[in-house]
Amino acid sequence: MSTAPPLIAIVDDEEAVRRALKRLIRSAGLEVETFDSGAGFLDSLASRRPDCVVLDLHMPQVNGFQVQSWMGQMRDPVPVVVITGQDSDENHQRAIEGGAMAYLRKPVDEQVLLAALANAIGRVKR
Repeated sequence: MSTAPPLIAIVDDEEAVRRALKRLIRSAGLEVETFDSGAGFLDSLASRRPDCVVLDLHMPQVNGFQVQSWMGQMRDPVPVVVITGQDSDENHQRAIEGGAMAYLRKPVDEQVLLAALANAIGRVKR
C-alpha cells in the first residue's frame, strides 16, 4: 500500500510566484495546491488539510498574518513556511512568534525552501 505524497498549499496573490513555486515543489515529488487568497485557502480547510503551507504575508483582504493566526487556533495546526517580499525585523519576529517554522525572503532560494518544507513535513505525524 503506497501513501500519497505530502500536500503543500501555496497561498500567494501573485500568479507568477504561485506558478514558479508549484513547479519547484512538484519537481521534489510533493503534491501542490495553490490559492490566490488567504480567504480561499481558509475555506479549503473544511474539505482538505495540507501537510504544510507556504504563506505570503502581504495579500489583499485576508493577509498572511491573519491566516497564520487562524491556523494557530486549530487543534492540530498545519506547519507554516512564510515567504515575503517585504522583509522587516517586525515581520520576521511576528511570523516566528506566530508559529512559522521558517521565514524566507523573496526571491526564495529554491534549496532553502525545499529544506524548510522537508523540515516542516518531517514534524507532521502522518
